Amino acid sequence: MKQTQLTSDISIRRTVAEDNAEQLAAVKEIIRNVRLNGDAALLEYTEKWDGVKLETIRVGPHEMKEAVDRFNPQLLQDLSEAAGNIRDYHENQKQQGYKNIKDDGSYVAQRVTAIGSAGLYVPGGTAAYPSSVLMNVIPAQVAGVGRIVLISPPGKDGKLSDGVLAAAHILGIEEVYKAGGAQAIAALAYGTESIQAVDKITGPGNVFVALAKREVFGDVAIDMIAGPSEITVIADDTAFADEVAADLLSQAEHDPMATAVLLTTSQQLADAVSLEVERQLETLPRQAIAGKAIRDYGMIYIGKTMDDLIDAANELAPEHLEIMAADAEALSEKIQNAGAIFIGRYSSEPIGDYFAGTNHVLPTNSTARFSSALSVYDFVKRTSVVYYSEQAWQQNEAKIARLARLEGLEGHARAVESRAWKKENGR
Repeated sequence: MKQTQLTSDISIRRTVAEDNAEQLAAVKEIIRNVRLNGDAALLEYTEKWDGVKLETIRVGPHEMKEAVDRFNPQLLQDLSEAAGNIRDYHENQKQQGYKNIKDDGSYVAQRVTAIGSAGLYVPGGTAAYPSSVLMNVIPAQVAGVGRIVLISPPGKDGKLSDGVLAAAHILGIEEVYKAGGAQAIAALAYGTESIQAVDKITGPGNVFVALAKREVFGDVAIDMIAGPSEITVIADDTAFADEVAADLLSQAEHDPMATAVLLTTSQQLADAVSLEVERQLETLPRQAIAGKAIRDYGMIYIGKTMDDLIDAANELAPEHLEIMAADAEALSEKIQNAGAIFIGRYSSEPIGDYFAGTNHVLPTNSTARFSSALSVYDFVKRTSVVYYSEQAWQQNEAKIARLARLEGLEGHARAVESRAWKKENGR
């Protein structure tokens, strides 16, 4: 891995869904075609890009059962236990509304209600992600979303992976479709003959999925525009080089554009990690992907003090941040910007990806400065409620009218005053 001294201008911000004119034009055409031709467009694109000709895009009960029957029982148990951990974590995110009642009987309130429907995109292609099913579905279920739809690109055999269908089965999801890319996002946003449109779309995907989500936003809600995976490790001379290297590669293997960064005060550790990354790459099955990510977006920064490393981490605002150093928990309290924080030697990032219970759908591209992990909060609405008693109206009507006229909105003033004549005349 490349090494350099830490400076104040550290940055990994990159354009996630770049305005490549050709890609954007293709996405817009796909969306237009799906809106006009529905299922026929989905089947056409599936044959063209996924290399499989489907008769129907919906996964039937028989296909679901076959996948579950084939699936490894131990893995099914592992997925079930992971689902339980994820559900326990997200149950704590449930919110209750509130009502603030005043002495005159008026009140203001907030109601928290689930959105009506959600479409959850699960990537396919180079790997299948049953964990993404758990991470997207469970917070929606905890929030109380009435209709949950899962969509994912099929393999060359015309089927979804057994793992994805097993995860859907564990969670009781029966509405599952086979389609990928921008066409799947368009189908969720606008509907087809088979797929009823949803209120919100969540889940990561490639650049075409990201561009499509951006295009349909406004007609439908989305979670975020997800970019390539990121990991930053803060480590001192107490860390083990082989463990740091393994954790960096755990994210590098996701994508050729994934970012893997080590922040350290130890030149000795920096040198050892560089060697370990190269050694471990030699036997990594996804060597080509991880190797390109390490070459293009891997970096080791050497700083003078731990505070320098903390400042750099907050500037990077990475998707995943590991702290493998003495007093790791105390150091974690100084982190303001990170999608998820992993504290100590045994809190390897994949623990959060699969099992701890926290959500692995996280902000990338330094958007952890202002964004959060996918959660129950993403699947609810907060509605303001106002009840003004007659007494409250009498006490405040003139004040409200004056404020309206201050802004030149006479109609507003007259609206709140319109009750006055009736009151004066006993009506």
